[in-house]
Amino acid sequence: MLVRNETSPEDIKGMSVARGILTARGGLTSHAAVVARQMGKCCVTGCGELDVRTAEKVMKARGQEVREGDWISLNGTSGEVILGQAKLRAPELAGDFATLMSWADEVRTLGVRANADTVADSEAAVKFGCEGIGLCRTEHMFFQGDRIDSVRAMILAQDEAGRRKALARLLPMQREDFLGIFAVMKERPVTIRLLDPPLHEFLPKTEQDMKQVAKLLGVSAETVSHATETHKEQNPMLGHRGCRLAVTYPEISEMQARAIIEAACEMKKKGVNVFPEIMIPLTAGTAEWEYNRKLVQETAEKVIREKGVQARYLVGTMIEIPRACLVAGEIAESAEFFSFGTNDLTQLTYGLSRDDAGRFLPEYIEKNLIPRDPFIAIDREGVGEMVRIGIERGRKSRGNLELGICGEHGGEPTSVEFCHLVKMDYVSCAPYRAPIARLAAAQAAIEHGAYQRVEVH
Repeated sequence: MLVRNETSPEDIKGMSVARGILTARGGLTSHAAVVARQMGKCCVTGCGELDVRTAEKVMKARGQEVREGDWISLNGTSGEVILGQAKLRAPELAGDFATLMSWADEVRTLGVRANADTVADSEAAVKFGCEGIGLCRTEHMFFQGDRIDSVRAMILAQDEAGRRKALARLLPMQREDFLGIFAVMKERPVTIRLLDPPLHEFLPKTEQDMKQVAKLLGVSAETVSHATETHKEQNPMLGHRGCRLAVTYPEISEMQARAIIEAACEMKKKGVNVFPEIMIPLTAGTAEWEYNRKLVQETAEKVIREKGVQARYLVGTMIEIPRACLVAGEIAESAEFFSFGTNDLTQLTYGLSRDDAGRFLPEYIEKNLIPRDPFIAIDREGVGEMVRIGIERGRKSRGNLELGICGEHGGEPTSVEFCHLVKMDYVSCAPYRAPIARLAAAQAAIEHGAYQRVEVH
């Protein structure tokens, strides 16, 4: 089990080998919960009674002390942390379950895709009946193997030439990532989000790690320490991230776009007509969107000319800022798809931190101040209304605008129903939640008249 106060992208290696994940802070849409669902791992977050002392490799709660090497069991449904080994049983995906899913697929009109970043995630997506990938988070790829060293070299570079040198080392690795995913998904659509988190998340945190990175990169420990301090932000989730990174460092988006299209061209030469959808995150305005779109599209077309292969692709954006919903009509004039990132859209519409709100939202629900945690089910009056505005204005400009949702709401039944009602094309969720989404989509189709049941006498 991986036990932390909270997790971040740098914990991906530990999360991938852990059987379960336990954090003292966080909630349903915190990093630990989101990644665990995608990996199909058991996770309990926001366990406020825990006193996690990472350096000592010990946690304490209710007078009990658990050390590294002791057995604990987790119940991800109830949120229980159990001392000792509980008996486990693997779920089966056959028999009556398979029959029920086939009935649901016959009825539903809403597509179901998966949030998947790896070959294993992609295989799970296909296994659970997903029709494509609705969100591939490229930042998780940057922590695999020793490529984090090249990422850190890029961040610590003193000029563009130094950054491009580091990115050149990352290019073949990124290309291989996409080739692996494309080989599994074949002609199914794959929506790939360009780098989203702030750069400080990739830098070392402890003095020992800083010294190790300094030695590896041939710079002083003071240089690494200074860079780490320079990249710190007061509120990084509202800071220098997403498409804002490409404004300052366009070479990052260029490298990623090149890796995607080179992989698509290579697959096309093998006879597989893959379908990447390149997604620009955190768009807030039209000029910002156009800058990023042009950067990606020019790179893509350049690669296509170099390879002599006509690979198909789309360029669109993640709608996760309220302002983007309001100017969606202007953005849709050139955006080929919208994917609503409802995790951040909820956070920004409510003015709530999705990592901290779990401490007090239960009291709001208990006192009937809100009906449900808005990070669990879409708040239709507020967040849902922003989504409606974005859809209406977007489709008014572009009638064939592809619309989906890739936030954690994509696997929650009442939110899936909402997506059906506003006429989205698909929902995207963790592969292991896909059966829930498929069933909810079918129920919504029946409930709201999109499917006419035929009585047999």
